[in-house]
Amino acid sequence: MTAVSRIDRVRLGELTFDVTVSGPDDGTPIVLLHGFPESAAAWRPVTPRLIGAGLRVIAPNQRGYSPDARPEIVEEYRFDRLVGDVVGLLDAYGLDSAHLVGHDWGAAVAWQVAGTHPDRVRSLTAVSVPHPAAFGWALREDADQQRRSGYIGLLRQEGKAETVLLDNDSRRLRAMFGDGNDPELIDEHVRLLSQPGALTAAMNWYRAMTREFNNLPSVRVPTTYVWSTADPALGPAGAKRCAEFVDAPYRFVVLDGASHWIPEENPDALADAVLARVAQS
Repeated sequence: MTAVSRIDRVRLGELTFDVTVSGPDDGTPIVLLHGFPESAAAWRPVTPRLIGAGLRVIAPNQRGYSPDARPEIVEEYRFDRLVGDVVGLLDAYGLDSAHLVGHDWGAAVAWQVAGTHPDRVRSLTAVSVPHPAAFGWALREDADQQRRSGYIGLLRQEGKAETVLLDNDSRRLRAMFGDGNDPELIDEHVRLLSQPGALTAAMNWYRAMTREFNNLPSVRVPTTYVWSTADPALGPAGAKRCAEFVDAPYRFVVLDGASHWIPEENPDALADAVLARVAQS
């Protein structure tokens, strides 16, 4: 079996998305959704294991990250739009359903897709971010999670967040990735977010977020949740409650000592979790 890799330009309404497609065209489809401040390149370390198992990997640069899918209005980054992009992507590739993996904001979107369109999701692997209701509970009730999420207030401040993160050759943006990330991947993410309007578009995900984020009912698709103990942004309170909001086969994978940047820094452990979920679904 020969694996192929290409970048497709997929038009969904007025927006056009850059989508990296890898693996056999007749492989079992799996969609990978990146987080902030990353791009689809974050999945590059994981992809070889997935295509080696015969999967067809579809990894878009999401709304705001693809240059031609970068609306200026904050409301265009609400969850209904983000979910619609994923469903539209499945339609564009002629897929009734696919396995779904998301990290960080990509996990938040993946939970929403699984909760609102369970017929389109064969399985879900959510990385770092737990079910929105579990996260919402932690944000309301847990002082540790409140402290960890303090940075969100800055990111919601129009103009100030962009200035802080892009000053001095994007020093603070780069610092978000810590010391264990691949410098070439960091450069690629930063180059994308340094394009005109790109960082504002990425910030609009935060600025469009409302309390409705937490109102998602329990998901009813086979689910794996992957959490890392050294994640500075996501604490144990929400992670441990995640199981309460999955009415389907569920697995909780804990990566001891791993940072937030699981796809880039722990690709084999993540691939193991994804492939195990795919095999069981």
